Amino acid sequence: MQIESHTFLVTGGGSGLGAACARLIVSLGGQIVIADRDGTSAAQSAAELGAAAEFSLTDVTEEAQVQAAVDAAIRRFGRLDGVVNCAGILGAARIVGKQGPHELRLFDRIVRVNLLGTFNVLRLAAAAMTENPPGPDGERGVIVNTSSVAAFEGQIGQAAYAASKGGVAALTLPAARELARFGIRVVAIAPGMFDTAMMSAASDEVRHSLIEQIPFPARPGRPEEFARLVREIVENRLLNGTVIRLDGGLRMGPR
Repeated sequence: MQIESHTFLVTGGGSGLGAACARLIVSLGGQIVIADRDGTSAAQSAAELGAAAEFSLTDVTEEAQVQAAVDAAIRRFGRLDGVVNCAGILGAARIVGKQGPHELRLFDRIVRVNLLGTFNVLRLAAAAMTENPPGPDGERGVIVNTSSVAAFEGQIGQAAYAASKGGVAALTLPAARELARFGIRVVAIAPGMFDTAMMSAASDEVRHSLIEQIPFPARPGRPEEFARLVREIVENRLLNGTVIRLDGGLRMGPR
């Protein structure tokens, strides 16, 4: 699928990885709906991108709000061709720490946003894409989800985050297999350490430790590098049902 003249829903599109994807899609002639719960930054991003962008205030865990974002894409641009799921949150706690056992509410919140939210967007967007007329090879849509290297090498204190991102990784193949009959592809990206506002919330100690574990280049990834991989996934129809690491060779240690 070419990005030009196609419409994409970008969750978490107001900042970080999602914002980079939104900018790239518009620069290549595509249209976007930015779905984000941060109304201020996301609405500003959509306004800066002009007539090819629209903002929809969206909590990805809420069915009605995600459906409204999908409907906004169809109402404004006539169809929905792709999804880039970047909405997510961090959270760190030991299973048994100084203050006692891991707070169940925190685990639930992280899994709800990162995993349930991703699936909520996937299912509602896929339902809309099934109505698209087929393109080359019968393609009707493409969904790119965001996992993490923590899905494979979760560190101490990352039980909830690793579980949520592991779920996104595990979702990839069964979703791709099921949606293949509609011509909808599903791929996940597992980024390593990226220079985003989410990562800036981590301590300097954590940031330096992760950088030291990256073979090359020994720096955080840049959001535009993530966006370029999204472009390749969208345009290369043979990419399907797989999780692609984007991490400079990072393999995280226990802490």
